[in-house]
Amino acid sequence: MGFLLNHRIGHLVIAVILFAAVVGVLLLVAKVADGLRGKARTPAVIAVFVGPALLMLGIGLIYPFIRTTWMSFMDSRSQNFVGLDNYVTALTADASLIAFRNTFLWVILTPLLSTAIGLVYAVLIDRSRLEKVAKALLFLPMAISFVGAGIIWKFVYDYKGAGQDQIGILNALLTSLGLEPVRFLQDAPANTVFLILVLVWIEAGFAMVILSASIKAVPLDIIEAARLDGANAWQLFRNITVPSIRPALVVVLTTISIATLKIFDITRTMTGAQFDTQVLANQMYDQSFVFGNNGLGSAMAVFIFLLVVPLVVFNVRQMAKNREVRG
Repeated sequence: MGFLLNHRIGHLVIAVILFAAVVGVLLLVAKVADGLRGKARTPAVIAVFVGPALLMLGIGLIYPFIRTTWMSFMDSRSQNFVGLDNYVTALTADASLIAFRNTFLWVILTPLLSTAIGLVYAVLIDRSRLEKVAKALLFLPMAISFVGAGIIWKFVYDYKGAGQDQIGILNALLTSLGLEPVRFLQDAPANTVFLILVLVWIEAGFAMVILSASIKAVPLDIIEAARLDGANAWQLFRNITVPSIRPALVVVLTTISIATLKIFDITRTMTGAQFDTQVLANQMYDQSFVFGNNGLGSAMAVFIFLLVVPLVVFNVRQMAKNREVRG
């Protein structure tokens, strides 16, 4: 016990020394850059402030991406070059096809349902007396981790055989009404939809907050003018509100889509990616760490990256356009 304690203390001391050394080097470089004059000062200052960020980006993102891409062309033990075999397997194996199908459902349903619920909710509670309380209630799930949400909803969906006491809330309600319990998490493909609803429950609060802020930015004089022209509530929503908040809608949809493409925690926690609920991130994890197939796992990681990058680029461009409009 004492050995382990001393060992941990030693590691902590080394970590503190290394951290202090890095800070000292950065301060020294900053002081040197600050002492420069003329044309050499600007590049030096940029290097001091941007250099560490670029270094960490290279270590934490660029190098792993290059290494993962290279491993995707190797065999399961990353020893022999196999070309595109892993990609062919990823696109033809039954388990991978199920993962692609389910991920497609996640990416289609989650952003649409989350954004629709958030938008309707934001419109209904806008400038109401209990607006703050109503917003807090919908936003609360955002404070829960995906793992925590998965555990909560696993109990909500829990199923016991007919004739047994049901501890799942939904099945307890069904049996109290004289109905048969439902296998919410075991029967495909409906179980994927029930898993998707968990993420919708979380992301609807995010959509509501962003869209509510955009709705409040719509000029009141435009709304009043439309009302004077005889526009009803639906016409105001369709012709005034939605076009005015279109940039925010795009950002919300793409942001939720990016998060959905990387979904892992909910399926892993609630079903263990069994019962045909496999998604790409779970498939990547299983191949790499459960089955020990580094090549196929890396190929799945590359597929996820290729799907996420266009959404990230599009999202960044939309946010840049929004800043230009405000400017």
